Amino acid sequence: MRQGQAVFVDSGAWIALALTRDALHDRAREQWQVLKAAGARLHTSVPVVIETFTFLDRNANRDVALAWRDAIHGPATVTILPCELNDLEQAWGYFRRADLHELSAVDATSFAIMKRARIRVAYTFDHHFSVVGFRLVG
Repeated sequence: MRQGQAVFVDSGAWIALALTRDALHDRAREQWQVLKAAGARLHTSVPVVIETFTFLDRNANRDVALAWRDAIHGPATVTILPCELNDLEQAWGYFRRADLHELSAVDATSFAIMKRARIRVAYTFDHHFSVVGFRLVG
């Protein structure tokens, strides 16, 4: 990973970082340290924020979800990218691909947002990102 590279953070990575009981927690923390050491410029999206908050609220509790929200809104932590109407339109095309079985709408919008923002690296545990051509952290 290049110093200062832009990296998109997906819901699965946020969730694994937030929940110590998550099976991927240790791996997520190791990769988080790699990102910090490389001075990665972290990005996520409005749909990912909504998905992550909802998951944490329902599967942990409201305090965990709010603590996560506060952590990502800290100074210079992460840039939250909007989901524009054109991103949503671009996302529908991914559902026609046979190699993207069980793709979520949030992931499809993430692909479109990443392309628009010219972000090529994803911090995720979801193989769909690599299937469409993004590099994964770790």
